Amino acid sequence: MRTGFHISIAGGFRNVIQRAIDRKCETLQLFSRNPRAWKYRVLDKEDIGIFKKGMDQVQISPIFVHMPYLVNLASSDKDLFQRSVDSLVVELQRTALINAHFVIMHIGSCSNEEKGLRSMIKGINQALQRAKNKIILLLENTPKSGHELGYEFTQIKEIIDGIEQNQRIGVVLDTAHAFAAGYPLHTKHGVARSLAEFDEIIGIDRLMLVHLNDSKTSIGSCRDRHWHVGKGNIGKGMGYILNHCLLQDKPFILETPRKNLRDDLMNLRMVKKLLQRK
Repeated sequence: MRTGFHISIAGGFRNVIQRAIDRKCETLQLFSRNPRAWKYRVLDKEDIGIFKKGMDQVQISPIFVHMPYLVNLASSDKDLFQRSVDSLVVELQRTALINAHFVIMHIGSCSNEEKGLRSMIKGINQALQRAKNKIILLLENTPKSGHELGYEFTQIKEIIDGIEQNQRIGVVLDTAHAFAAGYPLHTKHGVARSLAEFDEIIGIDRLMLVHLNDSKTSIGSCRDRHWHVGKGNIGKGMGYILNHCLLQDKPFILETPRKNLRDDLMNLRMVKKLLQRK
């Protein structure tokens, strides 16, 4: 099991190296550009060269790149759909350039579930066809806010089944999102049942990453509010998740609240403490 955090690229990719070391990262996640804008800067070759060399030296792997939040491949708006496809193509290409391994994308939102899922499949197929590399696209489950899709494992499975380049698709399981969507991750039985359901519907081999986040809101709240490990409403369930046999070879990324480095190290200490309670 490898643990890590989402790391800021502020000031350049080269700065990710020390930030990751400070947080004792064994794996990491980052944005390759502004997550709340469509425009982006061309990657600086020198900066990327330093980043890649540094990642090799500290042996932090795998590296996950998170898509910007504006993307919505499930949208019925033709302009937004096309812009989202183009953005995904760019991200798949940028991810290859920095020697990262995966691109994470939120499953989109649409008031019509059937049309939204078809649109997601269409958009992903177009993007993978255009981005001719081996980067794997990961679909992240959602907390069921608004018209979000992907809050049930069956919906994620439907998207996966429609992808032509099936070997280039995987899943991220966000614990706070799953809890908010109604999966009972706060009990040992609930964790076991939820993961067994995931394995039966999607297949545990498709799970490439766990976003290990406690939840500030209650089960089934449909609200995305991450909280510190073991201090939210999932609580003891975080330990059951970390120690579950199906997840022992999976990387874990924390997206817990932070004001400073101490917050990250506090959450990492709790993770290590929970891992000792087997």
